[in-house]
Amino acid sequence: MRVTGLGHASALIETAYGSILTDPWVNPAYFGSWFPFPDNSQLDWDELGRADYLYVSHLHHDHFDPANLRDHVDKGITVLLPEFPTTELEDGIRELGFPNIVKTVSGEVLDLDGLQVMIQSLTSPTDGPIGDSSLWVYDGEQRLLNQNDARPANLTAFLELGPVDAYLIQFSGAIWFPMVYELPKRAKQALGWQKRARQFDRTLRYIEELAAAYVFPTAGPPCFLDEELWGFNDIFGDESNIFPDQVVFLEWLAERGHGEGRLVLPGSVADVVAPGCPVEHPMSDAEVEKLFADKAAYLRDYQARAQPAVEAVKATWAHPEIDVIPILQEWFAPLLEEADHMAAGINGGVRLTAEDAERGDIDFIIDFVARELRQYAGEKVRYRFRTRRAYLEQLVHDHEVDWVNSLFLSCRFSAQRIGPYNEFIYVFFKCLSEERLNYAEGWFAEQNAAEAAESITLDGWEVQRRCPHLKADLSRFGSIDGDVLTCQMHGWKWRLTDGKCLTSVGHNIRSAPAGQPVPSHDQEADTAARATESAFKRIGHEVGPVGFEPTLDGT
Repeated sequence: MRVTGLGHASALIETAYGSILTDPWVNPAYFGSWFPFPDNSQLDWDELGRADYLYVSHLHHDHFDPANLRDHVDKGITVLLPEFPTTELEDGIRELGFPNIVKTVSGEVLDLDGLQVMIQSLTSPTDGPIGDSSLWVYDGEQRLLNQNDARPANLTAFLELGPVDAYLIQFSGAIWFPMVYELPKRAKQALGWQKRARQFDRTLRYIEELAAAYVFPTAGPPCFLDEELWGFNDIFGDESNIFPDQVVFLEWLAERGHGEGRLVLPGSVADVVAPGCPVEHPMSDAEVEKLFADKAAYLRDYQARAQPAVEAVKATWAHPEIDVIPILQEWFAPLLEEADHMAAGINGGVRLTAEDAERGDIDFIIDFVARELRQYAGEKVRYRFRTRRAYLEQLVHDHEVDWVNSLFLSCRFSAQRIGPYNEFIYVFFKCLSEERLNYAEGWFAEQNAAEAAESITLDGWEVQRRCPHLKADLSRFGSIDGDVLTCQMHGWKWRLTDGKCLTSVGHNIRSAPAGQPVPSHDQEADTAARATESAFKRIGHEVGPVGFEPTLDGT
């Protein structure tokens, strides 16, 4: 087995039974903010695109790069698809022209003519953009785990499959916290130091739990070439920077007695079979050392090559022809009506100001108590965001249903809040479609045992309230014809006499004639409860509460 680093979370995994191309990201992501570090645009992506298999871990744009997939990856490749609650990743892959898709089952080992793979999917509303995943590979001799930036509650499922030889894992920041918060510099530095320490400690816990022979720090860091974001690069000797690079982490790891770390750059080849797992870089050792020792100079050269293209794209973001607030009101109204758990969790207003000195600001509030979006009129709020008007107009122009996977990860905004981090706000902003929002609402409902077991009466039948497919509320989306229930969200059907799903294997429903007890699915409820508990533990590890009390201008 050989592992060729391709930048960020991308790698080429070569085995005797075929090769797997993972997360091939090249083009700048998130409003042109994130770039792979080091630069990987010089690789022969046409040749790399002739791999046997393609694995895209999730929809975040530093993993799912539609332009690179469209232009450079052979459309005859076999795609290994994680099992996610929505079809968005599959739809995106198919739209790019990839017909050969193998739908994996989370946690189940699949044999591909001698090559064994297992994809573990994480599917809470807080996992990536409604889903993240890890890839396990076994070629009969070596085992590899590509965890990228997924955060499973534990690694038991992988440990049970045998000792791992190669472990690819995220170690650097992939968030906007705390840089975007409007806080004094010293406060941000303290929070950044804590965040950096937590992400290193979390990675170390995973490394020690798995006890892999060799560890490859991947899935980060991004670099920031736009001048207004330049200060986010870890080039100032600031230990509060949350984007440390590979060498910084490997040195930190070695200081704790771990010598299994291996540096891979774009084009580096690691021979997992050979003793000591030697790595051959595409440049001399002296050049590698210079790259990290004089990182600022490297990034300035990179900026000169890449920034003109970003500037050209920036010019297209403003859409003065769009009347933003009426469009947002029509778009958000049905979502706010259905967002029961999110509205209760936010329990107030979220203010967003999109600034433009020449054309004027767009200033509105999303009121989760009144369930409406309206012009801001001086109300007090606990949560506020500021960004540029052009960015908001681009989101509206594209009808972007995930503002986390676009605006927020771009770091092109600032934030204020009174009190602790509120996860419901960010879940709402990544669920700006009925499909996503209903899934998230159903997932939150399953935290509560009473809600998980809740039944409703429809046309003489008692059925569970939440659709087994994507958790849509069947009191809103369910219709019955005879003894067949249809969920209008996606057209899935169930035979109510025995609860059998007629459109897919599994996903049966609890049902009974009205007045009779509805059979319980205790095992399913227990599984959902455990998944919920694990996911909320992961949230606490990622971004803990921050108890600061800023004074919000004008509120």
